[in-house]
Amino acid sequence: MTTLLLGSAGQLGRALQAARGASAPAWIDADRHVEGGRLGVDATDPLALRRLLDDSRPDVIVNASAWTAVDAAESNEELAARINADAVQVLGEWASRHEALVVHVSTDYVFDGASKRPYLESDVPAPQNAYGRTKLAGEQALVASGAAHMILRTAWLYSADGPSFLQTVLRLADERDQVRIVADQRGSPTPASLLADAIITATGAWTSRPAHDRPALEGLFHVVAAGETTWYGFTEAIIRGAVKRGILLRAPTVEPITTAEYPTPARRPAYSVLDSSRFESVFSRRMPDWESQLQHVLDTIKPLI
Repeated sequence: MTTLLLGSAGQLGRALQAARGASAPAWIDADRHVEGGRLGVDATDPLALRRLLDDSRPDVIVNASAWTAVDAAESNEELAARINADAVQVLGEWASRHEALVVHVSTDYVFDGASKRPYLESDVPAPQNAYGRTKLAGEQALVASGAAHMILRTAWLYSADGPSFLQTVLRLADERDQVRIVADQRGSPTPASLLADAIITATGAWTSRPAHDRPALEGLFHVVAAGETTWYGFTEAIIRGAVKRGILLRAPTVEPITTAEYPTPARRPAYSVLDSSRFESVFSRRMPDWESQLQHVLDTIKPLI
């Protein structure tokens, strides 16, 4: 079967390319697709997306493309919606007509953060910012399209290469004697490589099943590393592990602060831990804890000494 990957240049897209390896030649990289004499396809252009789909005719569409600038979405909600919702609707409508599967990545920010226990797929979303609203609209558009789909909500995604919270912490720790980090928001740090492996597992299971068995593998899933921490706790773990490996030569002081002390345009949920039990049960895949996953990611970074 042919798989079309959108968003290969992002941290999840890069992790997906690494996870699938050379043994999956039937993957098509949308960012390398020639559209009108140039590379790539404009996710805000419905006609370009439809041409790409008609040209490649994929059996599986993996959408790793998204507007992820949470604060910038507050003043650009219409543009964010074109990427996070309208483009997903185009993918879903095409997939519905051609009996293809759409794998779409969503976010913990569809919730308001008022829960006291990890969110289940059955919990009612109530996004508190523009980014969360556009991502929820994308989920709803995909479901409404009638296409076979897997919506994978994840959280606190990071990677060793490219912009991410991990790289920001390492840069700040190298530049400053003190790092101030929010300590009253809780979530589950999840490496892009873990989510990529989950997507490979899920799509592999779907494509290998007879058509009448596939609906049991579809729907909404939460996929995060096990356990929970705060941004402060995550930061301390990053710095501690980086110093141990020689990635950092010294450890700055990490000062916990409140959300109120670090105001941002977009309101963040105070608690956005997700429960991955449904994914684990359906695909017989246990999610490892966030701390061990962080150590694996740090092991991939070249030390300074």
